[in-house]
Amino acid sequence: MHPKLNLPSFNIRTQDQQIWDRLRKKYVPNDPEEWVRQNFIYYLIEYLGYPEGLMASEYTVNYNKMKKRCDIVVMNRELQAVVIVECKAPHIRLTEDTFYQIARYNHVLNAPLLILTNGLQHFCALVKTDGTISYLQEIPNKKALESFTD
Repeated sequence: MHPKLNLPSFNIRTQDQQIWDRLRKKYVPNDPEEWVRQNFIYYLIEYLGYPEGLMASEYTVNYNKMKKRCDIVVMNRELQAVVIVECKAPHIRLTEDTFYQIARYNHVLNAPLLILTNGLQHFCALVKTDGTISYLQEIPNKKALESFTD
């Protein structure tokens, strides 16, 4: 059984040792990181109003000739990344190294909002057009994100 997360509770389908991935429309192994990812997907859609049809999980990015996978990417209507979420298992500490991982993905995708979560802690950073980063006190909903990206 997975620990209770610092997120609202959701009724996510599980079957044996698998969990339903709402974005990929299939069951995937229910490991601790996947538990965080699936709960965070529900949080983005159900609580923050992000459009499910413009989201992807395990989104492939080519970085330095290597294929990497972003845990969650939210796109705008022009299919440009606007949010990248990196999920870790609850027992993994969120450190500068884990932030560098999401920064590498953003080197390719140029999303204005970066979120790092282990389900217990959540960090959210706004990447401004001049390249500076400011940390936000809370994760913006879809409407608030639009004010940052216009």
